[in-house]
Amino acid sequence: MGTETSFEVVNAVLSAEPISVDQAIAAVESDTAGAVVSFSGVVRNHDGGKPVERLSYSAHPTAHQVMADVVAQLVAEQTAAGSSAGEGGGSPQSARIWAAHRIGMLEIGDPALVCAVSAAHRGQAFAVCSELVDRIKEQVPIWKEQFFTDGTVEWVGAGS
Repeated sequence: MGTETSFEVVNAVLSAEPISVDQAIAAVESDTAGAVVSFSGVVRNHDGGKPVERLSYSAHPTAHQVMADVVAQLVAEQTAAGSSAGEGGGSPQSARIWAAHRIGMLEIGDPALVCAVSAAHRGQAFAVCSELVDRIKEQVPIWKEQFFTDGTVEWVGAGS
């Protein structure tokens, strides 16, 4: 019989305030976690060969709920998979998820998307964190407005 993993969603939000990977890690750490995996998507100074000065992220009014739903769906899938997989018996193990995406104006070097996952084992922590980042980027309706140093502006993600 497998060891079941129960997931706790510590945070799944859009934030107008700065977010940090240190904050995310601290929120998911626990005595039962043998692994903590984090991701920080940071504003870079270029895109498509053009120098970027800053970015602004805008969210659809439903984006807050979509963010919560995306994380809840991933948790449901992981919980279902965990109940039939695993090695040996033992007590249930807990895993924790923290995710936040910035909205508003960001400067070069600011974290735009931060995720952290803790789990008993590194394989699950890496897999869940990677899937979490992919799903947020694919499904949460957030658009990026890039301000280039030459004064031009480009929207990314609009209409997708």
